Order: sequence, then structure tokens, then C-alpha cells
Amino acid sequence: MKQEEDKFTGLPENAFRELKPGEVYNPLMAPSKSYPEVNIWSVAWGIAMAILFSAAAAYLGLKVGQVFEAAIPIAIIAVGVSGAAKRKNALGENVIIQSIGACSGVIVAGAIFTLPALYILQAKYPEMTVTFMQVFISSLLGGVLGILFLIPFRKYFVSDMHGKYPFPEATATTQVLISGEKGGSQAKPLLMAGMIGGLYDFIVATFGWWNENFTTRVCSAGEMLAEKAKLVFKVNTGAAVLGLGYIVGLKYASIICAGSLAVWWIIIPGMSAIWGDSVLNAWNPEITSTVGMMSPEEIFKYYAKSIGIGGIAMAGVIGGGGLGDFIYSGISSNDNGLILMGAIPAALLAFVLGSLVDLVQRQVVPKGMRKGGDKV
Repeated sequence: MKQEEDKFTGLPENAFRELKPGEVYNPLMAPSKSYPEVNIWSVAWGIAMAILFSAAAAYLGLKVGQVFEAAIPIAIIAVGVSGAAKRKNALGENVIIQSIGACSGVIVAGAIFTLPALYILQAKYPEMTVTFMQVFISSLLGGVLGILFLIPFRKYFVSDMHGKYPFPEATATTQVLISGEKGGSQAKPLLMAGMIGGLYDFIVATFGWWNENFTTRVCSAGEMLAEKAKLVFKVNTGAAVLGLGYIVGLKYASIICAGSLAVWWIIIPGMSAIWGDSVLNAWNPEITSTVGMMSPEEIFKYYAKSIGIGGIAMAGVIGGGGLGDFIYSGISSNDNGLILMGAIPAALLAFVLGSLVDLVQRQVVPKGMRKGGDKV
């Protein structure tokens, strides 16, 4: 019997808002009907997308320290390949493809941001051993644990809290999945962009027509600024980083850029100006040069990088504690009182937390390593 094809034109109107008393949300895929979902086609394509985007996420994460959410690109590709294969009622299959493939970024992020610490420790303590199977099992168990946590929360967030949380990415992914023909056409520019980006990186890496990392040190004036004022401007022109910025969006890319500028143009020159004649090696006895004798790259390696990481952590604490609301409201209303109400406690909190970290470090690190490293 030939299966009739359902035409999905869009999400119901009440998909984006809270339901009224007694109102019922009817999903696009009616529970009373049977749709193709989990089959060889959807599972095979889902695994293929997971492998492809896991490799891409791992590369970007290790290269620039940030991964991307692959749900929307995978949804576009899923709709495109289903349309090319003339598959009917493919919405359920495309959901499975997107669901399997989109897990890649989450699992990879959990691995690349934590497991490399084992290899770093292994360089310090050669008696430690790390095997591929240990890495694989830990990542596998992390994924299973995430699914187990998802099961009880799914009904609460998706059904009970319907319309109360925006879930912007999930909404956009759903719109792509149900758009059918439009989604298939979106797959073409996505594939074209991938080929252009691959060709761009191939030319840079193979022929070396230009350097992927542009720096002001290429000219004599820039070299002088780097040596005298510790001012350096750098930008990565790789296709992957440019594409990541496009995915993240202008707002958040600007925030990330502002953080980088604060480190390279304020913290690094400031440390050189304030502690130029000092040797700051309380936590790293291997440092023997004064701050003023270091290059901007060395100041970043030994000091500014840690400050930046601490700033990211403190931003979460400040935002979660509500101090960020005072600062934001004060800036919006030009009220210095509100700004100080948020900034002063935040600064005190950062100082206290930094002191606690230093205290813990002094207690944890063996005395011999603090004085002379492994030579003692």
C-alpha cells in the first residue's frame, strides 16, 4: 500500500507561547499515525553526521578553544539529502539524523576540554598512563549519563513548561526540518561554503601564499610597538575561525573580541608598565626574567592567559549572583551608583577568590616543586 505524504507547512501558532487553560498542543507528527523514523537510512546518516561534525568540533575546540552547535547545519543537510533521494514523510527520519549528529559537539566539548589535562599531567608525572580505551569509555559514559539526565527532564521542559522557555536554537532547527523544499535549497550554499573554505585553507597550508595568523609584527613600526609598548595586534584569518564567527553572530563575536583586546591591549601593556622591573614567579619558579624583558607573547603565556581564564569564570559567578544586573542597569541608565554597587562587590569577590586559589595552590603543590621544580 502506497503511503500518503503529509505536507508540513509550519509549526502551529501555539508552539511559541504558553498554552491557555484547557488548550492542547497538537504536534505536527500525529501520535495516531505511523511515520518512518528509526531505520537504516536515518541511523546511517546520523552516524555519518556525528563523525563529520565531531572531527570539525574537535579541530576547532583544540585550535581556538570554542566549539559550535551543529544542530542547524545537520538539519539543513538532512533535509537536503532526503529531498535529493525523493523520500516521503521524511520529517521523522530527519529528526533522528539531526538528533544523532547534533550529539557530536556536546560529547566532543566534554572530552577536549577535560581529557587533555591527563596528557599534561602525564608530562609532569611519567608514571601516569592514558590509553585510548580509557578516553573512549569515559566519553561514552559521559554521553550515556547525559541521556539518562535528559529522560526525566524532557517531559518537564518540553511538555510542562511549554512556551515558557524560548529554546531559540531548537525552534530554528525545527523550522528548518519542517521547511522541506526550502531546507533542501539551503543545503546547496552550505556545501558550497564548505568547499570554498576547504580550498582556502588548502591554499594557505600547502602553498603558503599568506600567513593564517596576521600580526602587526610584519612591519618595523609594529615590531617597535611590540618591543617598546608591548602592543601587538593579531588576527586569525583561517576559514574555520571566520565561519565560527558567522555562526556565533556579531553580538557574541564582539564580546569575545572585546575580551581579547582587553588582554592584549590593556592587561599585557599594563603589567609591563607597572611591574616592568619585577620578576613575578611566586607560582612558577622557572620564570627568571623581569616582566619588562618579556615579549608580549611571553607575558600572555605566563600571566595574561590565566587572568583571562579567571575573568571568564568570574563573569559566570558575577552574572549568576546578580551583580551583573547592577552593572548593566547602571550603564543603561548612566547611573554611577548602580555601576559601583555591582563593580565593587565583584572586585572584592575576585580578590577573595584569587587569594583562596593561591592558598589552595600553596597547600597542594609540594614544597620542593614550588622552590625548584623537579630538580629538588
